[in-house]
Amino acid sequence: MAQTQFIRNFCIIAHIDHGKSTLADRLIQKAKLVDDRNFKDQILDNMDIERERGITIKSQAVTIPYTASDGNEYILNLVDTPGHVDFSYEVSRAINSCEGALLLVDATQGVQAQTLSNMYLALEHNLEIVPVINKIDMPAADIPRVKKQIDKDLGLDAESAVLVSARQGTGIDGLFETIVSRIPFPKGDCASPLRALIFDCHYDPYRGVVVHLRLFDGKIKKGMKISFMSNDSVYEVETAGVFKLALVETGELSAGDVGYIIAGIKTVSDVHVGDTVTGSENPCVKALPGFREVKPVVFSSIYPVDSNDYEELRTSMEKLKLNDASLIYEKDSSAALGFGFRCGFLGLLHLEVIQERLEREFDQSVIFTAPSVKYKVHTRAVEQMIDNPVDYPDEERVEKAEEPYIRASVITPTDYLGNIMALCMEKRGVQTNMTYLDEKRVEMIYDMPLSEVLFDFYDRLKSISRGYASFDYDISGYRPTELVKLDILLNGKVVDALSQLVFKESAYDRARKVCERLRDEIPRQQFKIPIQGAIGSQVIARETVNALRKDVLAKCYGGDITRKRKLLEKQKEGKKRMKMVGDVELPQSAFLAVLKSRDE
Repeated sequence: MAQTQFIRNFCIIAHIDHGKSTLADRLIQKAKLVDDRNFKDQILDNMDIERERGITIKSQAVTIPYTASDGNEYILNLVDTPGHVDFSYEVSRAINSCEGALLLVDATQGVQAQTLSNMYLALEHNLEIVPVINKIDMPAADIPRVKKQIDKDLGLDAESAVLVSARQGTGIDGLFETIVSRIPFPKGDCASPLRALIFDCHYDPYRGVVVHLRLFDGKIKKGMKISFMSNDSVYEVETAGVFKLALVETGELSAGDVGYIIAGIKTVSDVHVGDTVTGSENPCVKALPGFREVKPVVFSSIYPVDSNDYEELRTSMEKLKLNDASLIYEKDSSAALGFGFRCGFLGLLHLEVIQERLEREFDQSVIFTAPSVKYKVHTRAVEQMIDNPVDYPDEERVEKAEEPYIRASVITPTDYLGNIMALCMEKRGVQTNMTYLDEKRVEMIYDMPLSEVLFDFYDRLKSISRGYASFDYDISGYRPTELVKLDILLNGKVVDALSQLVFKESAYDRARKVCERLRDEIPRQQFKIPIQGAIGSQVIARETVNALRKDVLAKCYGGDITRKRKLLEKQKEGKKRMKMVGDVELPQSAFLAVLKSRDE
């Protein structure tokens, strides 16, 4: 393997849609890792869902060989990262395995909310930050303005920023030279005992778990005995290699390298992302600092459509957990839906992505319940953390409740200021600060409840600002709230999977919306179905799905009215009996409709 002074480990970080994946495409194309015939856009995004949505969800690593102008051969290990706020955990893992970062800024949009938060994340890990201005070929590009922002908002040297157009390939050669000259080489000792950090892994049905590593000290080679420090399990390395789009076997990795190992690890739960790998015969003294514990903010239960598929769903969740370390789940059950899992997610987009991956990659048909956040509920001097409406205590026992608040930062062009302020106020936000970043852009800081951001805040913010406003948040703590449990009744029976914990003042609106959506989704039966929203025993909203009527008078023409009345009365009696024993089938689309906003 290459000596450490000829290795550069770097990641690309940026706000969503600033061109990270396109820049990675150009670097890979320039290094001729793939011929033009087999090349496709977003080449590192290997999930269908990433291509369709045009977003990166998983960090991906690739090793790029490069011959610099000084004649030396360099190995550049690139990690492409997501930009969406829900996947910032993936970014933190990528940053941990690098020495430098390319901070990408869009020449048309300038510095945005995620640009700032990702930069601070990189600074925490003492990474060398290289500012790169992308999309310089766009008609709306304003390079002097963006340079001013890099200088003022980010505090970086704007004159050292590299100008590129990832789409056209302009400035890529200069960028390669900058990476080699400005990003420091990894400091590691090949002679020391092995110390490597697991930053990701995936499951191969034929070879077991493929572990993605960054080596800090020592060497790892075929046939070597290794140990995982978190659970002291010992394995023998079957193969080691690097990522060159496909897995390329090299037989050995040494300090400073980014690569993979396969060691016959069969069970998914044995591998922990953030764990330290060391030699079992000559172990290192101290484990590497892993990743900060991931804290889920959105909770939802997930059930198989057919309750017989529970075991398959469990296996799928285990395999998914291996590839997505931020997914947290535990067993759960519901009277309406049977056995399932209660899951924690980093945001609503994360929830949608998990749902689509379960359906596509693992062929599972699943139902998700309405998402919720974690509330603190005080009952007679006992404090409980509750994220599932089923666990909510009786109203008279609750003394007070608290809900999580976020510190939200919104950066927007001044034209959309009024509408965005109205949206934040509607979502119970309180403005704590407002700063004009320049003549055209303003940053607003709001304190608002996390539960208000869950449903449609992000979509509405984007549509109000025509996509120009950017949003970032972090959890700031708990504050008192008025909380009620909203139950949904179908034909007089509570459907526990549709229960929600809501802010008291918005309970009526939420109940009305849920009832309306269910009315549109539930197929008509032979009897009338009342759909009710209730708080305790008080019904606050109602809709009715009318019955299908069979025309029992078809055979009566002319003649005596009493005969017709008799037939109609008989039909009425039949419907009454049917309603008493009739069960209402809830289609899967009904559960999804409850989560969607009206426009969707």
